Amino acid sequence: MFLRSLEVSRLHAGRLAVLALGVVALACTPVRADGFSAGQKADIESIIKDYLMQKPEVLREAIGVLEAREKAAETKARQDIVADPSGLLFSGANQAVIGNPGGKITLIEFFDYNCGYCKRALNDLARLMKDNPDLRVVLRDLPILSPGSVEAARVANAARLQFKGDKFWEFHQKLLGSHGPVGKAEALAAAKELGADMKQLEKDAAAPATGVGIEESEKLAKSLQVTGTPSYVIGGDVVVGAVGYDDLQAKVANIKKCGKAICS
Repeated sequence: MFLRSLEVSRLHAGRLAVLALGVVALACTPVRADGFSAGQKADIESIIKDYLMQKPEVLREAIGVLEAREKAAETKARQDIVADPSGLLFSGANQAVIGNPGGKITLIEFFDYNCGYCKRALNDLARLMKDNPDLRVVLRDLPILSPGSVEAARVANAARLQFKGDKFWEFHQKLLGSHGPVGKAEALAAAKELGADMKQLEKDAAAPATGVGIEESEKLAKSLQVTGTPSYVIGGDVVVGAVGYDDLQAKVANIKKCGKAICS
């Protein structure tokens, strides 16, 4: 037989482990005229099975290698996203931009209007913008806590079309700084108080296009492995959690010093 002629007993264990990975594909592929016969395939499968039964730890090692490769690929994808200032993450096309629209430093915040930690971090962001006139802030809705969060995000995205810059920041503070659960009614009330065209606002909030920014942020959050709010992206660094003013300010200072949130 084919494998016997190769004197399998002399093959290194590592070569057999590699062969184990190939047998799956072999078993699922129709045999060609120049391929293995059914008998040869049976011999391969028998040898691989015997080897794996004797050394099952090989499978654990293979899974470990696979997981390490997947993690490395995820890390690279994450770095590629945060390192591209012209990419989707930094775009304000479908997001509210506050602070200095032309600022040299950009901070992205993922938030939820019903997030208690986001509410506490609101003053940190206000102080950060006040102390850094060159800071551009992109507010990304990530409504993950409740259906009310999604409703509030849709109204906020519609309000963005009427309120720009400082005006939207005022709306954002009013809604995020409110007490109790936030939903559509609370978001509409905040917009009305600030003089929004309510008829147009409700029309915009119901339009499919209003959800584009939210979907965009959800996809980015998944790619960046952001699983909670608030989370920030600044200077190539992804920061998960309400880390406080001092931590964020230190990263801004580092960017001014070395161009990155963390100086080597």
